[in-house]
Amino acid sequence: MRADVRQVADGIHLVHGSDTNWVILTEGDEVTLVDTGYPGDRQLLLDSLAAVGSSPEAVRAVLITHAHNDHLGSAEYLRAAHGTPVLLHPAEVPHARREFLHQVTVGQVVANSWRPGVLPWALRALRSGGTAHVPVSAPEPFPAAAAWDLPGRPVPVHTPGHTDGHVALHLPDAGVVIAGDALVTAHPTSRIRGPQLLPGMFHHDRARAVASLDVLAELPGDLLLPGHGPAHRGPVRETALQAKERAV
Repeated sequence: MRADVRQVADGIHLVHGSDTNWVILTEGDEVTLVDTGYPGDRQLLLDSLAAVGSSPEAVRAVLITHAHNDHLGSAEYLRAAHGTPVLLHPAEVPHARREFLHQVTVGQVVANSWRPGVLPWALRALRSGGTAHVPVSAPEPFPAAAAWDLPGRPVPVHTPGHTDGHVALHLPDAGVVIAGDALVTAHPTSRIRGPQLLPGMFHHDRARAVASLDVLAELPGDLLLPGHGPAHRGPVRETALQAKERAV
């Protein structure tokens, strides 16, 4: 399997890994990495950095939308091997340390295994390290500044529900919203294509996840990069409201 790296705007690349995405933001010789895929995606992650002419050493920071294994997978590797800071919302920092785990359980997956796509997805997730123990030993909370001096100039937007400390990353200069799992455009366990919430078993608090779609709807932009599925072009407000209509 090769990394599927797609340039979606100047200095912005969406990478499709094993059923999950990450984003590479480039500026000169430096990179901001948003999420890292499953633990088993590590070679794909390294290949994707090489594909955009970069390397792990060039990553200024790893920004984690939320601390599920399919987004946190190689964060500790980058921190330990290259000294890369791993940054999350303050509420998500203890989650990344694995002081607790808000993630779909094996029991929930088994209970939903009759649904189309769930069993094949679960088997792939297991092979990719979906149940591996991958804590970050020294995660850091996002700094208080509204926009950071990092490639892409990302601005964190708290969008709780999927997890308590889930964030989207807004790139105001580019009109881009990196949604993480607050809003996706496809998933192997869903028959829907286009803007949507993930199926209910994946959310720690589904009602808050639905409410967070209103937060996304307030962000100006015309390109949404989800944690799962293809990029979605069009006003972010309309994208978020379409997902909300499908969720209620």
